Amino acid sequence: MRRSVALVVSCALLTAACGGTDQTAEVTSAATETTAVETTAVTTAATTTTTATTVATVAGGFPVNVAGTEIPDRPEAIISMSSTSTEMLFAIGAGDQVIAVDSFSDHPPEAPVTDLSAFEPSVEAVAALEPDLVVIFHDPGSFTSGLEALEIPVIRHVAATNIEDSYAQLRELGAATGHVGEAEALIEDMSASISQLVDSYRIPDGSLTYYHEVDNTLFSATSNTFIGSIYGLFGLRNIADPADGNGSGFPQLSEEFIIESDPDLIFYGCAVWCGTSAESIAERPGWERITAVESGALFELDDDIISRWGPRLVDFVGLIGDSLAGMEEAAA
Repeated sequence: MRRSVALVVSCALLTAACGGTDQTAEVTSAATETTAVETTAVTTAATTTTTATTVATVAGGFPVNVAGTEIPDRPEAIISMSSTSTEMLFAIGAGDQVIAVDSFSDHPPEAPVTDLSAFEPSVEAVAALEPDLVVIFHDPGSFTSGLEALEIPVIRHVAATNIEDSYAQLRELGAATGHVGEAEALIEDMSASISQLVDSYRIPDGSLTYYHEVDNTLFSATSNTFIGSIYGLFGLRNIADPADGNGSGFPQLSEEFIIESDPDLIFYGCAVWCGTSAESIAERPGWERITAVESGALFELDDDIISRWGPRLVDFVGLIGDSLAGMEEAAA
């Protein structure tokens, strides 16, 4: 069973405060589940170095160099240790080449889920499956080097900080798997869908404010995160931005701050694992005075969709667009 995103965020921020390694996402506790360490990476996206975006010129053939990794032949035995990368691989048509995915890769349904741990990856367990390409998110320090010592190509994709990072990773996987055209076609479709949604519902004057609730301990996401960048496409103003004193991108707000900021919209996750609902938010003392609560502008978000930056990014954008459309209908 997957645990609360609240716990994931709390563990990530606590570890960062105590002095973590290269990425806070890489030092989360064993309690991390849901989208594994990828959820935590989204919570630290403002301070995360994004993946290399350089892909060698590809004409659909091999060998090819992708982000510094030499791939001699078209891989036919891919292992994905990243739930976002798993979604990307299947979306670009490389699903038939994927022989195994980690235990957190729960989408799409046909993904060959195993008990491989993305949080504590094992060189021996992965190598035993004889892959010819491994795509990872989390490297505890020796996983990549261990696979490379066995001459197994490894591509590492860390958390995206914006849409262009997501597209860059799709292009890299397209080049690495022999699906360059399919990756470009997917990017075009995603870009067109996102543009249509944004053009239809964007708030041109930035007159609406919002509060994004990561969990019921009032952690939020600022505009400097991947999550915040998506809201920014619609011209919404983030009430959490002034509260990000340490620059983490995910400050913990106080109830007083949120009430005083009086957001026009409230988006919330953690509905399953924290039990957050529109009703529970409205019942919080003093929150009945918030404009979003008074008008009923409280919108539930799927934790997996908002924390993965792959093909379902369009769904995230659509959730925001649908929410704004609902507000327009209610006001009409």
